[in-house]
Amino acid sequence: MADGSDTTLTADQTASAPTPNGLVAGIKSFAAEHGGAKAVIEYVGKRGARIVLVGSDGAWGDQFAEDTVVARDACGQAGVAVENAWERELMDQMRPSNDLWRSMARRTMAR
Repeated sequence: MADGSDTTLTADQTASAPTPNGLVAGIKSFAAEHGGAKAVIEYVGKRGARIVLVGSDGAWGDQFAEDTVVARDACGQAGVAVENAWERELMDQMRPSNDLWRSMARRTMAR
């Protein structure tokens, strides 16, 4: 392909959707309820991006965004730090609820 071809797409040419206020509010709310939070953003194909939030108290939850750019922007606006990967310290901090353990057990036993 020749330089300057219109089929060449660069990062500057990609237009990301505006960050939804509800997404930012949800992230802020989670962080406030759990004494702060960190986020890991996971690309999930056509669905967009999953923002996994881990609270300082070990609770965790998630939000969905249209893409990873919107997800990072929402976390930035909410004041939540984004981790680049699942580090051991972050995983050790997570504390699944008893309800989650029960639901996972039912899924395993149903197989």
